[in-house]
Amino acid sequence: MQFIVVIPARYASTRLPGKPLRDIQGLPMIQHVWQQACKSSATRVVIATDNQRIQRVAEGFGAEVCITSPDHQSGTDRLQQVAQILGLEDQQIVVNVQGDEPLIPPSVIDQVAANLSANKEAGVATLCEPIEAVEEFFNPNVVKVVADTHGMASYFSRAPIPWPREHFQSNRDSMPDMGIARRHIGIYGYRVSCLKLFVSWSAAPLERLESLEQLRFLYNGVGIHIADALAPVPSGIDTEEDLKEAIKSIKT
Repeated sequence: MQFIVVIPARYASTRLPGKPLRDIQGLPMIQHVWQQACKSSATRVVIATDNQRIQRVAEGFGAEVCITSPDHQSGTDRLQQVAQILGLEDQQIVVNVQGDEPLIPPSVIDQVAANLSANKEAGVATLCEPIEAVEEFFNPNVVKVVADTHGMASYFSRAPIPWPREHFQSNRDSMPDMGIARRHIGIYGYRVSCLKLFVSWSAAPLERLESLEQLRFLYNGVGIHIADALAPVPSGIDTEEDLKEAIKSIKT
């Protein structure tokens, strides 16, 4: 199995301006992400950006950089342009690693690529983890996912799904012991052919409703394989507080 990693890196961020270049223990955040991706089994790691400052810094530490349009509406659109620029074949697997995840374990990058390779009926693969805190279950910023017995995603939602009806009738202060609720982890593996399809479709009604671009694939009949991550995946960095926590984790 061969795959490449693409790391989208945008300079603009309302909550954390210049996020990819923020310093973490003497290195820019994007370099930490790139180093983690380089520890995976990927044959190629590419940073995709629309910003010349990020390009200069990334090329300075030895990364391959692909300049993309600033007008993309989603990370998937950006990935498709990278695949087009690089001339990738339709069956090539591309793993999207977010540029704000300096602590992502290389093992889960390999995992999502291997899962997609092993499941020919899927055009996309991604990961999840159990939800244990009831506050997380009710948080609309935590995306939940429900899957079938074959490990194919049935639906993604910001709503608390699946709804444990009997348990919550008497107690909404804790999660039931069944361990069925899953948080979606935002790492994806794609077949290039499915990236081409994605950009040819209009935004799906469910996608617009939930603000979840992966629903465009499900709406159009493309299967998404999902499995529990083999290692804990820290959340991405969106705020100054997140950045402080990442600095502490990398320091220790």
